[in-house]
Amino acid sequence: MRGRVLVTGGAGYIGSHACKALLRAGYTPVAFDNLSTGHAAAAKFGPLVRGDLMDRAALDAAFAAHAPVAVMHFAALSLVGESMKDPGRYWRENVGGALNLLEAARDAGPVPVIFSSTCATYGDQDGVVLTEDTPQHPINAYGGSKLAIEQMLRDFGAAFGIRHTIFRYFNVAGADPEGEIGEAHEPETHLIPLMLDAIAGRRAALTLHGTDYPTPDGTCIRDYVHVSDLVDAHVLGLNRMLEGGASRIYCLGTGTGFSVRAVIAAAGQVTNRPVPVVEGPRRPGDAVRLVCGSDRAAAELGWRPERSTMARMIGDAWAWHRSGGFGTGGA
Repeated sequence: MRGRVLVTGGAGYIGSHACKALLRAGYTPVAFDNLSTGHAAAAKFGPLVRGDLMDRAALDAAFAAHAPVAVMHFAALSLVGESMKDPGRYWRENVGGALNLLEAARDAGPVPVIFSSTCATYGDQDGVVLTEDTPQHPINAYGGSKLAIEQMLRDFGAAFGIRHTIFRYFNVAGADPEGEIGEAHEPETHLIPLMLDAIAGRRAALTLHGTDYPTPDGTCIRDYVHVSDLVDAHVLGLNRMLEGGASRIYCLGTGTGFSVRAVIAAAGQVTNRPVPVVEGPRRPGDAVRLVCGSDRAAAELGWRPERSTMARMIGDAWAWHRSGGFGTGGA
């Protein structure tokens, strides 16, 4: 084995897929998760340490017990609407938790860090494909907290030599193609699982949050990346750092945006079922269009989002959904 990797949020949606990818790449993933939104059943690819980022002693104990060669940091509050209503919680838990993690990584090594950031740090920038050098102007506390952590990483890198890799991306979709893990939040807030719930009859309808955006069909536009493609990039970034690579930032996207209505149409085609829809108002803090490229990740990491077609993402998510997931029942 190539060493242990501490994966914060390792029982969550993206974190559990990262753990599977790490195991396949020869690492031993150690999931660190408080299970507030994650699932113990998803932490099946290595040890699970039940702990909270706000508990510095628990972090120190995890570093001491497992001596990780690196950290992948996924754990975070991530609901844009909630961050607009309760920004203090996002600054306290996202930024405070990351500070505890970086101080523990500093004292244990320093241990390099791979950070799951977001294109929400860019704010609302219509008409451009976002790159690593696009100015960042977040319009909600979620994006603001992630941008603050990016700066914290730079500061800890300069002061203590903590090398880091930052990945910025927006909508993650799909499920493990082998059906072992998938997306299951409570409450669910992401478009594709909400839509599949509506198709399966688990909810009355999908709510369109805003139909008056300045886009061709009135709904906001996002870039979508298959979760398996996304975590492959994290493993590539980890390998690069462990081979001596310097700190770096990468955007992970396809460069192609899909409106909400386009995703709904694709889901109808993939599942061969109608999608019940009702229209609702916009959500505060939602940008009109967020699309990012991945030229740097392609050139430096060799990353290609080959699974990230809308049909593949919806198809894999639908297969997971119909399998019953973590005990939710088939459809």
